[in-house]
Amino acid sequence: QLQLVESGGGLVHPGTSLRLSCTISGFSLDAYAVGWFRQAPGKAREEVSCISGSGKSINYPESAKGRFTISRDTAKNIVFLQMNALRPEDTADYHCARWDVSICPLDTSDWYVGMDYWGKGTPVTVSS
Repeated sequence: QLQLVESGGGLVHPGTSLRLSCTISGFSLDAYAVGWFRQAPGKAREEVSCISGSGKSINYPESAKGRFTISRDTAKNIVFLQMNALRPEDTADYHCARWDVSICPLDTSDWYVGMDYWGKGTPVTVSS
């Protein structure tokens, strides 16, 4: 059964760090691009980052550049999102998602094209 299950969210102070995990099952990380998007209450979903099946192509839209790092452990079937210097505007539900191809979207305008599975999300709240 194909699944993506997020964990690691929580309540943190501004400026601190958090690492999210996405445990996958039912498919191989070597064959598909996997990444993250987020959605805050009352707002549209927002793309965050992606790692390709080869593990070499990583995209960081403006909201994540310089602060977020995506990585993976193919032996454990886990994709990580390391988030540093968190800001209150990073507060959202973070969802792990799979694309139906091995390469990441070339542009954020195509972020949700081919995204075929995603998890229920893990909440991140950044507040003082």
